[in-house]
Amino acid sequence: MDADVNGAVAEGFEPVREAFAANFELLGERGAAVAVYRDGHKVVDLWAGSRDVDGTALWERGTAQIVRSATKGVAAAALLLLHQRGELDLDAPVGEYWPEYKTAGKEHTRVRDLLAHRAGVPVLDRPLTPEQAADPDLGAAAVAAQAPVWEPGSDHGYHAQTFSWLTSALLQRVTGRPMGEWIADGIAGPVGAELWLGLPQEQAGRVGRIGRIEAPEKSGALKVRPKRAVTEAYADPDSLTRRAFAAITPLPDENSPAYRAAALPASNGIATADGLARFYASLIGEVDGGTRLFTPETVRLARTEHSAGPDRVLVVNTRFGLGYMLHGSASPLLGPGSFGHPGRGGALGFADPETGVAFGYVTNGLRTSVTADPRAQALVRAVRKSLPDAR
Repeated sequence: MDADVNGAVAEGFEPVREAFAANFELLGERGAAVAVYRDGHKVVDLWAGSRDVDGTALWERGTAQIVRSATKGVAAAALLLLHQRGELDLDAPVGEYWPEYKTAGKEHTRVRDLLAHRAGVPVLDRPLTPEQAADPDLGAAAVAAQAPVWEPGSDHGYHAQTFSWLTSALLQRVTGRPMGEWIADGIAGPVGAELWLGLPQEQAGRVGRIGRIEAPEKSGALKVRPKRAVTEAYADPDSLTRRAFAAITPLPDENSPAYRAAALPASNGIATADGLARFYASLIGEVDGGTRLFTPETVRLARTEHSAGPDRVLVVNTRFGLGYMLHGSASPLLGPGSFGHPGRGGALGFADPETGVAFGYVTNGLRTSVTADPRAQALVRAVRKSLPDAR
């Protein structure tokens, strides 16, 4: 698909425009946007294609999309901000704040274990329906009752869906407020970031339809086949991999108003590319002279490695800080100090304190990738190419 690219790039960031256009020409992109900040100032703001994956209406400035697991980075920021304010002890047992969680071998689970995917509850023995999953009380009760599949804190595995109820229930016990409301007032509002957890009805008209797309037969991109163990894990209904992603069964209709209005911090945040990039820019510095969210110490906590090596759910080597994926083979970011989070099938947001870069990419065409979409990776490489003077 050829598409007219709209927006602007600062001098030196022309490679990002070229890579963005190539995603449409070579990689089957339908509709997407990318934004980049450096030292708190926007240097890339591009969009192109159709607003809906299955439509013809044009993507406009401010079109938003569901970003799936890229939402996890925003949820993690909420908990880290509570810690920064002295309201949440990362080394305290979760049950100190959430007494119902102290069951079935989870009594010694620490708050940092939840954030680092070490809690041992990536699955639910009794999956929730989409309607049940949207009820925060039912979700909290389900994970509180769940027995861990490994001793909490002893290993790590991606909590693909259960991260929603673990984090939102903990935040509500500490603050008395739903996470979506807290994010709106404590993160999105002060930063001026267009992102939502629990889409307000008045914003519904800005959000495009997402859907699965296949890579073109002749894309010119290197074909990377998943390892046999990964393929087998996704094919086996009894594997931790399949069970983790199936904690909500059947799969929800991600385009439905009811799903978008729910608040699932693991999977259903909605954002513009600028909103995602601006959020990450605010974690590492002032944004256009505005609010900075994280202190340098909190940035250090976010990107200090807490989990590394074979992931019991994703069956590849992953690296996690506190709530954030770190640069590595499974999820390449800009550099060794980068921290952020991809969304399964495409979206990506991250910050790189060493270069002052914050990045946001959203798309309506979802691919089979889990942590490293080729379109997002092409844009990250272009950003790297645009930084010959990287600090």
